[in-house]
Amino acid sequence: KTHFRQLMEKCPLQRMWHELYESCDFAKRHAEIQEFNRQNRWRKRGIAQLPTKFGISFTAKFMNQAGALVHIYTDGTVLLTHGGTEMGQGLHTKICQIVARAFGIPMADVVFRETGTDTVPNASPTAASASSDIYGMATLNACEQIKSRLQPYLEKFGDFKKAVNAAYMDRCDLSAHGFYATPGIGYDWSLPEDQRGKPFNYFTYGAASSEVEIDVLTGDMRILRSDILMDVGNSLNPAIDIGQIEGAFTQGFGWATLEETVWGCSEFSWLKPGVCFTRGPGTYKIPSFNDTPVDMRVTLVKDSANPNAIHSSRAVGEPPFFLGTAAFFAARAAIASAREDGGAGVHDYFVVDLPLTPERIRMACNDALSSRFSKNTSRPRPSIFV
Repeated sequence: KTHFRQLMEKCPLQRMWHELYESCDFAKRHAEIQEFNRQNRWRKRGIAQLPTKFGISFTAKFMNQAGALVHIYTDGTVLLTHGGTEMGQGLHTKICQIVARAFGIPMADVVFRETGTDTVPNASPTAASASSDIYGMATLNACEQIKSRLQPYLEKFGDFKKAVNAAYMDRCDLSAHGFYATPGIGYDWSLPEDQRGKPFNYFTYGAASSEVEIDVLTGDMRILRSDILMDVGNSLNPAIDIGQIEGAFTQGFGWATLEETVWGCSEFSWLKPGVCFTRGPGTYKIPSFNDTPVDMRVTLVKDSANPNAIHSSRAVGEPPFFLGTAAFFAARAAIASAREDGGAGVHDYFVVDLPLTPERIRMACNDALSSRFSKNTSRPRPSIFV
């Protein structure tokens, strides 16, 4: 169970952990890294593997509802709209696939009308990685309503377009509003701990391994290889899901190693107190092409159908984000090796902070040069030196 007493049903993490450990040759590579570190004083490598789980649902219960509107025209084409917003994550593509699958027609015959409150009102935010789930189910609900009306005509004619034309001539309604409310969820803090309920419909699971190399003299870091294993159930669209995993992982390691905010304080006399210095791409650094792993491998878990979501899939988007911190922990292992060469004990405790920027990597290595400056800086800085 989780710390909030929700049972993690059919949790695949243990299986995923062992599968990833074997597929990425963790033990062999760890031994090779130790040998590399013994032979190199100013370049160090590290490797780390970690799991993650992400609860799917809005924790505000009322937000777990969705609407959709589906029209069928006499030429056999379908017009679809729902309350979700497309922002490059492939939501509309997935919903169009659900419609095409429901009616047994090509995706080319499904047309999406852009989201608007004049067609689907009171939409919940497109957030929490739950949109494919709730809008997919609302759309499927609308399709099933129409299919139940079309069934006699489909049985008679066998062809979708002929059935639609016959239904129209018979004055059958070829439009439906679909609705979905996620069942079985809700959490009440006022109740005893074992009676509070279930905040999430299910969890999306993942595991990642990353190997990094740092330059001890500059703090520069590059990710040599990342292996990601993600459980997305029976994926609605594997190409989209793999892209989402790659993007979330990239955003995650950017958050953990690059994206630092600097605010004016007594340590920075040239910046007014309370002023944000990192307000644009010149000072606030997000991952670029050179920051992505040299070798990046994404695998989707097989045989892990999820009965709690549309077509046994699992949500993707935010769930892989935390896996990006595998690069952070790998960098910490590399720093530990550098510190050992500088005279620190193998198991000496030291602190590194997020984001683990090149400045922080350099200072954390704690050699004779960096130690001369560390006393002039404060934790969780240094970030910019005065």
